[in-house]
Amino acid sequence: MKVKGEPGMLIGELSRRTGVRTHQLRYYEAQGLLEPSRSAGGYREFTEDAVLTVMQITKLLGAGLSTEEIAYVLPCATGPAPNMAPCPELLDGLRARLQALDDRLAALTRSREALADYVAATERSTAPVPSR
Repeated sequence: MKVKGEPGMLIGELSRRTGVRTHQLRYYEAQGLLEPSRSAGGYREFTEDAVLTVMQITKLLGAGLSTEEIAYVLPCATGPAPNMAPCPELLDGLRARLQALDDRLAALTRSREALADYVAATERSTAPVPSR
């Protein structure tokens, strides 16, 4: 039986337990989000804690954060939700990300409205004229 915190889980097992493909796990490692140890044979070995970390990464990605942003907030993540512990400047960073998303949504809304106007104008100009 593996003890929490002891290395021993290979990348394939971590992939099966989290539903995250192995190439994505390697990417998370390259981004500094996961830190496996290496076996004598050179294989990546993860601790039990890696399962929770991968769950947190997945949910933070789903919230629209980049891996760079996740590297910044991950040390503050607790639990699978994840919840955030009060870390220095964390709230300011999350608020800035939220504002950036709001700005993008506003720009997309303006673009959509303009495009809808073009569609409506084109439909009006190509509609057949009723005969009298």
